[in-house]
Amino acid sequence: MIENYELELARLAMKLASEEGALKSRVCLSKSVSDIISTLDGEIDKVSHCLDRGLSLTLFVDGRFGTFSTNQLDEASLRAFVRSAVAMTRILAEDTLRDLPDPARCCKSAVNGDELGLYDVEYSKVTAKERRDLALKAAVTGRMPDTPEYRLISEEGEYSDSEFDAVTLDSNGLFCRHKETSFEYGVEVTVEATDGAKYSGFWWESSPSRSGLKLDKVGTTAVCRAAAQIGTRPFAGGKYKMVVESNVASKLVTPVLNALGGYSLQQGNSFMNGSLGKKMFSGGLTILDDAHIKGQSGSRLFDSEGVATSPGPVIEGGVVKEFFINTYISKKMGLQPTVEDCSRAHLMPFGEVKDLDSILRKCGEGILVTGFNGGNCNSATGDFSYGIEGFRFEKGVITGPVSGMLITGNFLELWKNLIAAGEDARLCAAKLIPTIAFDNVNFNG
Repeated sequence: MIENYELELARLAMKLASEEGALKSRVCLSKSVSDIISTLDGEIDKVSHCLDRGLSLTLFVDGRFGTFSTNQLDEASLRAFVRSAVAMTRILAEDTLRDLPDPARCCKSAVNGDELGLYDVEYSKVTAKERRDLALKAAVTGRMPDTPEYRLISEEGEYSDSEFDAVTLDSNGLFCRHKETSFEYGVEVTVEATDGAKYSGFWWESSPSRSGLKLDKVGTTAVCRAAAQIGTRPFAGGKYKMVVESNVASKLVTPVLNALGGYSLQQGNSFMNGSLGKKMFSGGLTILDDAHIKGQSGSRLFDSEGVATSPGPVIEGGVVKEFFINTYISKKMGLQPTVEDCSRAHLMPFGEVKDLDSILRKCGEGILVTGFNGGNCNSATGDFSYGIEGFRFEKGVITGPVSGMLITGNFLELWKNLIAAGEDARLCAAKLIPTIAFDNVNFNG
């Protein structure tokens, strides 16, 4: 997508910054295009086409730091933009800890942008008619007969595909490129039970390649998830074993990863302060940063600074192995820099189980969580409270849906009570988190 003349403009921006007095600079040039076909009850509802192009310029001038962006990429506009950006940086407060990363830490292998196999060369061949046909073919309205228990009353679907290309350069000689395509379809349905009660269900699939997008079961899965809630009722509060479906399990992993981020740690707003090298969780918890999985969205060779990513443990056997520390935070905290965040979190199997069914059998009795409804987490203490929806299970078998419940607790304690982790992570999700199970979780009914 990014053409040679656009690359030359990016290089010109750095040259102009140097001529205006910038000691160092970084340029990020990105370009994207997306097409979206929305359907309502099996018919085309809305069509969108979006094109975006922009340049971000990071400047280090006289001990000061500034970041600016523009989408006007002709030479005359770029000259005026750089001149103004350098002048504005000079009036900012000094921040001498800001710097480009050490070139030795930067990525040198992201040359053509598709080293990880995330770019489908067939993208440019997808026509408007094919997009329309895919969206309509995926819809289930009119194709699923009513049942004695429920009927489908509404369906909202969205097919989309996109192309993204980004280049990062800096005055230390960095050149990194990342190209990616994405094909996605998601649908939300509502069914009405015989008593007039309504229930909603959602499902989606995505893939970096057109051939990898599987649409045949998305709608029926959403309907089944909605219908499974019929007869839902409140359940008595107490401490139960909790199984969390892989589809939503990242909700309980993301706060832990965020707490390992440099900005939260440096500002004292993290419940993981002082945890590096310490055993903080169950010995069964291992999370890898699988940043280089070929063909899976979320994989990347470098972060926004251009620092090379590398697969490795974030938490291993319950022991914290890595904080996410960029160049700036490393100098503020006196710690070795790493990468800015976790690229592709992968929670590893634990407890000799493979999937949801085997975890339910292992746990025997408790509550299966299939969705979260609001709630919050205190990032400084790790205390949390989330509304949930799901099912009661006994003797490893689901016995009925439950609603109107909250789970409360603290993430440090929750993860010490990890019972099992499967091998059923959804490859299309941003994080590779399988079905997981915990003991002694507090449910408020």
